[in-house]
Amino acid sequence: MNQGKKTIATRRRGAQLEDAILNAAWDLLLEQGYNGFTYEAVAARAKTSRPVLHRRWPQRNDLLLAATQKAWQAQLIETPDTGSLRGDALTLLRHADVGRVRMLTLMNLQITDFFRETGINFSQLRKRLGDVNEPGPCEVIVARAVARSELTDKQWSTRVINLPLDLYRHEVFMTMQPVSEDVVLEIIDDIWLPLLRMP
Repeated sequence: MNQGKKTIATRRRGAQLEDAILNAAWDLLLEQGYNGFTYEAVAARAKTSRPVLHRRWPQRNDLLLAATQKAWQAQLIETPDTGSLRGDALTLLRHADVGRVRMLTLMNLQITDFFRETGINFSQLRKRLGDVNEPGPCEVIVARAVARSELTDKQWSTRVINLPLDLYRHEVFMTMQPVSEDVVLEIIDDIWLPLLRMP
């Protein structure tokens, strides 16, 4: 006579549990926005309890930042190396368009109340999410262009160097749509490259 086997539920711990919670938190934020982002709702979505969340993230916004950082890191833009400054810049924006549109739109719409409540602005949030000690992708491709003698070794301001991604983000915020190829070409060919090469 066959005896039925008991199914023993595996209790999630450590990184596995944290990943499940942060994934659930991010999904909830996408669906419900900041106002629906509560300990209770995240715990229910992650199939855990509020005390488990509270031990790891004492404040609700600690949990929100952790979930956003995990999602942000998953969408990091790979710095291209095509062999030319123009090729690198165009590829950078095309890849940014694939990975970041949804997230930037979320930050513009879903967590407006987070910015209002905490006093944190979008620039400060970006610094919290990224590695401020690492050069940005635009800085990397400009340095490569200087090394290839495509550009003179000039000290541009950080604002000038990062202009393509800043204009890209502005386009996303203004249109709430993926950035078109025409706009990508305009940003690089009509604005950024002439600006870098001006005497």
